[in-house]
Amino acid sequence: MSKETITKPSFIDVAKEFLTPLELARLALSAPTLSKQPKVDGIPVLVIPGLGADDLSTIVLRGYLNWLGYSSFGWGLGRNVGNLQESISNASVVLEQKYELGGLQPISIVGWSLGGVIARELARNKPQLIKQIITLGSPVVGGPKYTTFGRFYRASQVQLNSIEAKVEQREKRPISVPLTAIYSRSDGVVGWQASIDSVNSQTEHLEVNATHLGLGISAEVFKILAQQLSRP
Repeated sequence: MSKETITKPSFIDVAKEFLTPLELARLALSAPTLSKQPKVDGIPVLVIPGLGADDLSTIVLRGYLNWLGYSSFGWGLGRNVGNLQESISNASVVLEQKYELGGLQPISIVGWSLGGVIARELARNKPQLIKQIITLGSPVVGGPKYTTFGRFYRASQVQLNSIEAKVEQREKRPISVPLTAIYSRSDGVVGWQASIDSVNSQTEHLEVNATHLGLGISAEVFKILAQQLSRP
């Protein structure tokens, strides 16, 4: 997708983020459907939280996956403060430890927002440890440039064009593992076009109707995760 077509979330989309609690109601109403999703036996899944969040933010998602029979776990590194290189390095250690303790079984990774960016870098660096990557509203294009946080970065004299150039340089290294990018046109944090991966041709893009903050408690997302993660 051309960068010229990428727009930041509109004011209306940002305002919709306040409706995120409604996702819990939709989740409850979807319980009968979600209960019928494929059951598995101990498939490991690492779930990485988004910017400013910790493992508590993914507890509902992980609880559902565990109920289906997955062995899901958080990254255990506290709050995701946005230090990308440090997060990648520390998450690599977690990934390697879980891989060895799990009998060398490849691990699926679900990354929410910035967590998805970290997951993609793990896939670039450690593809032999990973089964697949699923991102939830992750800014795979431009870094923070096409997010609602862009103005704050500019106010702090952060060169967003420089960050975007680094992202483009990083993307020159292809990702070899299967990729699924879940996005929402109603995303009030990340411009939805920035979640589209036009570099790695194997990426499957799936659209949902949810707020950015609601992606981790969305019934639509849960159903997709159950189906994608259970694939051979």
